[in-house]
Amino acid sequence: MTEERWPTEIRLSGDKRVLNIAFDDGGRYALPAEYLRVSSPSAEVQGHSPAERKVIGGKRAVAILEIQPVGNYAVKLGFDDMHDTGIFGWGYLHELGREYDARWSTYLSELAERGLDRETAKVAPIKGGSPKDAGAKSGCGGGGCH
Repeated sequence: MTEERWPTEIRLSGDKRVLNIAFDDGGRYALPAEYLRVSSPSAEVQGHSPAERKVIGGKRAVAILEIQPVGNYAVKLGFDDMHDTGIFGWGYLHELGREYDARWSTYLSELAERGLDRETAKVAPIKGGSPKDAGAKSGCGGGGCH
């Protein structure tokens, strides 16, 4: 069982592009909005199984418009691309900060493998699918999970 981490500070940068978060274990992380958006724990991004996870391009300029507390265990982030369905638990935010370098490197590799980039808004499934499906809207990404 992993020990739950609790934030001691959560602060959004003035340009709304970095979430600065400090934890009770001394961990301090500056999490870019783009990284948080493409790592959202929402069904739209993660799917309903690992095989459904999406790789999302075109989010380099995304900003965080809103941070809403969810009980005492998470925050819900609202992004300027209108995505606001991901609930980021403290443990997940700590993990995103702790594993930033490896996760970011994997994300950049996945973009390249699928012919996506950080500037052009397209979505590709993590596994399977064809290139013609990369920009298709279906399932949660097309509003099918509501």
